Formats: sequence, C-alpha cells, structure tokens
Amino acid sequence: MPKIYLWDDESVKTAVDRPSITPMLCDDGKIHPAVLVIPGGGYGNVCESTEGSPIAEGFNESGFHAFVLDYRTAPARWPEPQLDAMRAMKIIRKMADEWRVDCEKVSVCGFSAGAHLAGSLGILCNELDCGSDLEKFSHLPYAMILCYGVLCFESWSHQGTCRNLLGEDFTGDLKKYSLIDNVTPSTPPAFLMHTVCDQAVSYRNSMLFAEAMAAAKVPCELALNYWGQHGMLLGKNTLDVSCWQHSAVSFIRTLEALESDPGYINRYTNAYQSSML
Repeated sequence: MPKIYLWDDESVKTAVDRPSITPMLCDDGKIHPAVLVIPGGGYGNVCESTEGSPIAEGFNESGFHAFVLDYRTAPARWPEPQLDAMRAMKIIRKMADEWRVDCEKVSVCGFSAGAHLAGSLGILCNELDCGSDLEKFSHLPYAMILCYGVLCFESWSHQGTCRNLLGEDFTGDLKKYSLIDNVTPSTPPAFLMHTVCDQAVSYRNSMLFAEAMAAAKVPCELALNYWGQHGMLLGKNTLDVSCWQHSAVSFIRTLEALESDPGYINRYTNAYQSSML
C-alpha cells in the first residue's frame, strides 16, 4: 500500500518527502491490532530502512498491522515531530474500518529518539492540537514499546537528541520534555528493551523509566540484556536480544488477556503456580 501523507499542506516537509505513514497490513482480511513503528535517528534523521519496515514485517508475522512513520526532524523542533506522530495515530483510527484495525488496540513502537517520540504520544502530547479534522480520534497508544530509548533529558543522556528537538539552547526546563519526569497513573503500559553495553544511549534511561512506571503503578516490563551496541534492531542471530519482539507481543497479549478475563490475574500467584505442578 502506498504511503499516506499526514498533512494536506504540501509545504510541510521531512528530510526526504512529506510526513507520512506507510501501511504494512496483514493480508488475511481479518481485524488485527496495530503498531505505529517510529524509527530513530536522534531527531536529526529517520532510520526507516533499519528501524522501520523490517520491524513492521516482524509485527506482521505476529498478527499485527503495522504503519511506519516518516516525521519531521531538525531543523524542525518541538512539537513538530510530536504533531506528526499524533496525526498518524489519529489517521490509523479514522481508517480503522477500511484497514481492518482494532482501533482500541493501536500501540506504538519507537527506537532511540524515536522511542522518545513514541513515549511522547502517551505522556507529553495531551495539550497539543494537531488539527480539528481529527479531533474525535485519540492519539493515545494502547501500549508503548520503547527500544534503547532516550527517555530522560539529563546531562548523562543523549545530548544530540535534546539539541535536535529543542534547539541549540536546550538547557532550559528539560524536565518538561523528559518522559520519566512526567509519568502518571494514566500513562499507557510500556515494554522496554535496552542493553547494558549500549555505548550511545545509556541503559539508565530504561531503568529509571521502569522505576517511574512502578512508582505510578502502571504495567511495565523491562527486557535488559547485557551484550549489544546501540541500534540492535531485531537482534538477529543472537540468543538473547532476538527475543525482544516476541516478548513485546506477549506483553500486549497479556494486557488483552487481563482485560478480557478478570481471573487471569490469579495466574500470577504462588498458589496458582503451585497447583499447576
């Protein structure tokens, strides 16, 4: 399916074209949950060829429709990338019947700075307006999958991401744009993937985000592996990192199970597990 442009205004440009989503749909004619895939690139470019369509294909194999986002990057600043992501989520829900998407189950998956953008949908975007024509459709993701993400704006985190999103003088109120500082009990559930050996974006981003989610009592799962440089993608031909996408899908399916079956939570007790032996 060809890309869908997000804005009617043709003067709104990305580095390569115009802000868009490229639908990658399951072809069985059935209704499926969906994932908006947001590649990284430090808010300086969009790594679609590595963190876009290959990731979407993996979600297709797991029974999810997928949509790859091309969004504005530097010199575009906050909130322009966020507005692109919001509009993408709303368009997916607007087109849910035609694309056979379960509009209640549209999650987001982002990488590196794309993880910050993905997390922005669930945490930072509630006061933004991306157009009255889509006002009735929600931008909030069902769940957030945040991979080796820039999730906090601190001196030890990724300064290039801060600079590209906020401008050269980015040392103001960074907590306003930092995901971990804005988690609330209404934040969507999150699955996090990171590696301790990430040389570009410290795994502390994911550790602190998981702690913030736990403090807010919001479901959060952290897949923290030791080996792996920044940009591990699908972790092909590894025994450990390669499990993350399957685990993320299992996390989403578990959320669905807990919603549909009130008794499912009892499986997470010693008494239940002992009875299964």
